[in-house]
Formats: sequence, structure tokens, C-alpha cells
Amino acid sequence: MSYVRNAWYVAGWSQDLAAEKPFAITVLGERIVIWRTAAGNLHALEDRCVHRLAPLSLGRCEGERLRCMYHGLLFDPDGKVAEIPGQELIPARAQVRRYPVADRHSWLWVWMGDPALADQGLIPAAVGLDHPDYILGHGQLDYAAEARLINDNLLDFSHLTFVHAESFGAGPQFAATPGRITPIERGIRYERWTENSMGSSSRRSEVPMDSFMSYDFVIPGILLMTGGVFPLGTAKACDYGQPDYSKAVSGVTFTSQAVTPMEGKTARYFFSWGPHRNHGDEAQRDLLMGIAAKAFAEDKTMIEAQQRVIDDTPNPQVMPTAHDRGVTLFNRLVEKLAREEQREQSEAA
Repeated sequence: MSYVRNAWYVAGWSQDLAAEKPFAITVLGERIVIWRTAAGNLHALEDRCVHRLAPLSLGRCEGERLRCMYHGLLFDPDGKVAEIPGQELIPARAQVRRYPVADRHSWLWVWMGDPALADQGLIPAAVGLDHPDYILGHGQLDYAAEARLINDNLLDFSHLTFVHAESFGAGPQFAATPGRITPIERGIRYERWTENSMGSSSRRSEVPMDSFMSYDFVIPGILLMTGGVFPLGTAKACDYGQPDYSKAVSGVTFTSQAVTPMEGKTARYFFSWGPHRNHGDEAQRDLLMGIAAKAFAEDKTMIEAQQRVIDDTPNPQVMPTAHDRGVTLFNRLVEKLAREEQREQSEAA
């Protein structure tokens, strides 16, 4: 499966990276070590010493540098070897790849493509755990499945009716009618109004209301979703477009989700979710996270089973349905950008 390389991938939670404690992760099949210095600076290198290929993630931080703790080679943040114990001459080829890395929205982001193109303006506008307007819980899951299968799941919400009937309490409308899909820069936007409804388990209402949900799904696999419950008639009043969230009566929440391809057919799924401070508190956050834990476990069971069927099927083919517009648009975008990257690499070579 194709993935875009000139993009920022989530490598971990910022709060989990202690100073001078190297962290290892594999992204797109590449072993990476990330560390934060005592001064607070972030660095990321290929997690493989040039000498005997020991993992640098087992190394020791020395100022801005990282020392391999097998035979002591010392690496600068740009990946060049600065010191080889017992040897004055340092070969020109004694260096490893450096990865651009950033700390934004409570996530550690790593750029997997051409370092010269690493524009931090392309980091998706997620909502961090420290956002003043939201009370967020968070977590992550490791999947024995391709990242693209998780992306496809997040791009087609018709599965909510069936996979999440018990957790989210999603009604039949998700499978009965497609949401509105709009192409946006580097992704798609999904919007859905549910009129005259009592809501779902996460946005329950005691009287009929209009419920709205919307999310952007952007390269490389980042979902940014919000929604809320509004007085009956709001959907028609705003012509089924984006509502004014200040007029919501309840249920305003935000969720940020990220899918990171690791190695082989494995992926890591990061998520946060919680209410706006005007619509909930820590107890509401904990309730939502309990619902999320059940729902995301349901997804994991289905997607990992799907991966096993794909692996056991000679020449597996899918048959798109009316709900696959978002999946199709996003995957075509991924394939287009991946082709462009490959062409540029070939021309450069």
C-alpha cells in the first residue's frame, strides 16, 4: 500500500518523552530515535549506529548529542559522527539520517520525506491536551493491520451503525444515507446533520434536537472532529452547513486521531477526546473515554480480522459502495502525491 512521505507523522505523545530519555519508534519501516535534551530541544535520527548497527535509542544523551552505548560513537543532532573513541580520523560516511521533528498539539511529529520540504505549516491543526477550551482524555492502540485499513475505517462512517451499535449507540442513519463529503486541501471534509433526534450515547438529549458532526481527514492520516447538539430546526436554519457552536445546547466535543504506519502490516493509532468546557467536565471526559475504549476495541477487532482475510485471499479485491466516496477521494490523493514523490526522486537521481 502507498503512503505519502512528504508529510508529518505522529510518533508519540509529547508528555511521554522525558528529557534525555531516547525513544524508539518505527515509521514507514524506518527505525527512528527521538530525544529531548535537557535544554528542551528535540532531535531525531536513524536508530542505527554506523559502526555495528546497535540501536542509538539505547544511547546516552550528552548535551545536544547522542552517544551510542555499544562502542561509544558520539553523534551530532545532524547525524554526523563527532567522535570515535580511540580513533582521530572520522570517515566522511560516518553519519546517519536526520529527521525533522516537531512538538505540536501534544504530539511528536516526524517528517518522513525530503528534509528540505519539511514545512511545519503542514502540521494538521489538532487540539492538544493543554488546549484551554477542552477537557481531553487520550490513548493509543497498536494494530496488527495496515494503516490504510484504519484510514478507510475512519473515512466511511456507515460502519457506525453496525460495529458501534452498542458503544456509540449510532442509529441507522449512518448506513442509510451518506454524509456530505467535500474535498479540501490535502484531504476531505465529512459533515452530517441528524434532525429531530434524541442523540447517541455520547450526545444524548432528553428532547428531540438537531445533532451535527463534522471532521476533516488529512494527509497522512489525521482525523480532526467536532460536533454538538442544537435546538430543533437549526439544521434547516443554517442550510445544513456548519453551525455556530456558541448556540449549541450540549454535546460539543473535539477528537483528534492519528494513524501511523509502523513496519510490515502494523500501525499505531493515537486518539484524544473530550468535551468543551462549556459542555462538560472531567466526569464527562471520563464517560466519553469509556465509550471510546469500547468503540475503538470494536474497530480493532474488525480491522485486524479484515487484515487476516485479506492476507488469506489470493488477489484480494474490494467492491466500493455509495459510502466509499471519502475513501476513494482520499486514497486517490495519497496515490497521486506518492506518484509525484517517486517521479521527483527519479528525476533527481
